[in-house]
Amino acid sequence: MSGIEDWNGYSAALRARGKEFAALAPEAMKGFTALTRGAAATTHLDAKTRELIALAVAVTTRCQGCIDAHARKARAAGATREEVAEALGVAIALNAGAALTYSLHVLDALEQAV
Repeated sequence: MSGIEDWNGYSAALRARGKEFAALAPEAMKGFTALTRGAAATTHLDAKTRELIALAVAVTTRCQGCIDAHARKARAAGATREEVAEALGVAIALNAGAALTYSLHVLDALEQAV
């Protein structure tokens, strides 16, 4: 259903391509790594909560690599399927809300179209 039949193979291929990109653009990768480490260094959120947030954001941004990485991290942090499903429910609601908001912009644009 996801389009990716082998998530382990996908993850390995993604990591290999990431290493290739790091060799081509080392400063960009250093910046990305610094952002990732900074976001993980929280003092008020535990690892499981961070990963549940990350999964919801991964869905809203449609990032398969993020889904792969954060599903693994969520599982390692002890997130249950039920907890992940609730976080994904929030992502679904937010995407619907965004579609509604942009639909209202369409109505505004139609009113102003000449």
